[in-house]
Amino acid sequence: MRVLTSNFFALLFLGAFAGVFYVWSSLEDRLERHKRGFTVPGGGSFYPKLPVDLSAKTFRTLLAVPAAHRTQIKVGNISEKPAGGHHDNVNGNKTTSLAGPLEFDSPVEDGVFWSTWLEDLVPVGFPEEYARAWRERARESRVVKLEPGCGRVSNQLATFADGSKACVRYGINADQVQGETLTYYLACLLGIPNVPPLVLSQLNTYSEQWGEVRTRVSALQWSEHTVVSLTVWLSNLSGVVTPAPLRPEKSGLHRELRNKTTEELVELVQWSDLILFDYISANFDRLVSNLFSLQWDARVMERDTNNLLKAPRGDLVFIDNEAGLVHGFRVLSMWEQYHQTVLSSVCVFRKKTAQRVAELHQRRDVRKRLLELYRESEPLAAKLGFLSDDHAAILQDRIDRVYKQILRCKEKYGKL
Repeated sequence: MRVLTSNFFALLFLGAFAGVFYVWSSLEDRLERHKRGFTVPGGGSFYPKLPVDLSAKTFRTLLAVPAAHRTQIKVGNISEKPAGGHHDNVNGNKTTSLAGPLEFDSPVEDGVFWSTWLEDLVPVGFPEEYARAWRERARESRVVKLEPGCGRVSNQLATFADGSKACVRYGINADQVQGETLTYYLACLLGIPNVPPLVLSQLNTYSEQWGEVRTRVSALQWSEHTVVSLTVWLSNLSGVVTPAPLRPEKSGLHRELRNKTTEELVELVQWSDLILFDYISANFDRLVSNLFSLQWDARVMERDTNNLLKAPRGDLVFIDNEAGLVHGFRVLSMWEQYHQTVLSSVCVFRKKTAQRVAELHQRRDVRKRLLELYRESEPLAAKLGFLSDDHAAILQDRIDRVYKQILRCKEKYGKL
């Protein structure tokens, strides 16, 4: 009898354990699906995938600024419509289908520039009119809610009174907010429309903008009067894998582009801008970090690129640029060999971007023009500060290096 009773309780215990294990496994699976990019029914949000290997042995362990549990989140629903009557996205893209095979002339002209017909198909990203209108609204909008959803714990997803949302970056130190902000205005100076619009705000929980979230700000231990940045929060974005021509085993991006669909070419046009942009700003937290990680992760290029997302209509979105300029310049010696490798892999450029680079090289006034744009556009520019003289000199030098890369490509691939 005792044996039967013991067996009965043993079976009962095992059954209970199995039930708990099943519930826990289901919960854990849901959490993992939530983290790795599965759509939440009814939620309408897309969370970009995280690498499968979340080992601490990544390039992030070498950063001077801690970034624990950082994710690539800057997405969500956006209720406002951009200027010009566009909707469903922040751009006014053409409705031409891009999925089919190439049926036009060569995608490259003069050996080193993307053809005009191809550039006409590239999504417009964040048009200047939309960005200006969004910045004006964001500066005046009341924040009614703060919650996680924009990467590291120190950042928060803000909901405005009109229902629209933005990511609030409260930097671990001033370098992060300053880098994010100045990198945005560098993109504007270069005419690259892929960086989400940004504004600065000074925390004041007795102001109209921040008063409704005073308790939450206190719980986050955010300091009064700190300058934070707010950037557009977008929905329905997906991850982006490094295209084949830009992987180390390939010969690079140059005029010999065969068997590419129009969609692939449109993406490559934007990648060429991204590489110049990241080189100039010394942002190591995107393709450069993947190149670095190849030392221990041979398949890193097969996974989504850090801080890069794609909208449904094909425009790439360059998010989380806090490593650019300030911190990127400070740790430049560590990353420069990887920056140079990535830059040398590109020999096809957008004409407009190449022209802006040429102007900044010839006039040697990138510091002056960036500072003027920054001060004219951002009322809190003086409080956040600008580049040091040394960093301004590095910025000009990197403009010059990109200009020389374009000349090298012209010598190698340009038509006489």
